[in-house]
Order: sequence, then C-alpha cells, then structure tokens
Amino acid sequence: MKWLVASDIHGSAYYCRLLLEAIEKEEVDKVLLLGDLLYHGPRNALPKEYDPPKVYEMLNSIKDKVVAVRGNCDCEVDQMVLEFPMMADYMVLSVGDKVIYATHGHTVNKENPLPFLNGAYLLYGHTHVPANEPCGTFTYLNPGSVSIPKDGSGHSYMIITEDEIRFETLE
Repeated sequence: MKWLVASDIHGSAYYCRLLLEAIEKEEVDKVLLLGDLLYHGPRNALPKEYDPPKVYEMLNSIKDKVVAVRGNCDCEVDQMVLEFPMMADYMVLSVGDKVIYATHGHTVNKENPLPFLNGAYLLYGHTHVPANEPCGTFTYLNPGSVSIPKDGSGHSYMIITEDEIRFETLE
C-alpha cells in the first residue's frame, strides 16, 4: 500500500490544490493528514490563498482516500464541515513491517514519546519541519508542512510504502 502523508495545510487553498495534484500524480492508495487542516492558528501568518471553505471542499472531494488525526488548531466545528473523521488524537498503522504511531505532535512527540514505541515509527507534523531521524528506540518522522514550512524547508509531503520513506516538495 502506498500512503501520502501531509500535515499543516492551515486553510491554504493554493497549497491544498498542489497537494491534490501530488496525490493524483503519486497514485496513492491512502492519504494520511496529520492535523491543522483549516485554521491558520494565532502564531502563524495567513498562508497563501487562505480560504478554509475551499480547502474543506477540496479535501471532501478525496474523502474516500483520507484518514486524519486532529491537530492543535482543529476543533469540533471543523469536523462539522469535513466528510471524513479527523478528531482522533492518534492512530496506529501497519505498513509492511513498519508500525507507525501517527499523531499531530503537540502532545506526543520526540521529547515526550510513548513508552511502547520500541522499534516503531513516531510520525507527526506540528513543527512544520521535515524529519527522518533515529531517536533511541524509535524513529521520528515528520512530513513538514504543506502551507507554512519553517527552518528553510519547502512545502512538503511524505510517501510511505513497504519499501521506502520519501520526501517530496509541492513546488
């Protein structure tokens, strides 16, 4: 199975459109969204083409492929307009022999991991910075941010299959 993993769209219709193009180009089976889908948050500048209603329309158009977790900027009113569940704090996935604990990263993260992650992958967004790094007993993965990248990174997403973990940029 081929997964596209993305995080932190923050209501940008421009970058959400590029993400949908990447989903089509990559021919993925599933899309995992790691939260902060519609709202930009008080610490972030407005992203390019900030238009949460357009973003939820675009995301609803691929609802059959999407699984999602809640970010720190997501709330119940967002769930009212999204046609796929996104209020879970985490999910556990199995991709080949990889066990992946997916969350947004604002509560569970590499500084505050779960004790049962021995040999697993901890996958989260929140920092807006891509990462693939060993952290003792687990590996930390982060796809970066679709719309508001930080620390000089690009507008990015991640592909995960049984055989690879790969980063891509939208522009």
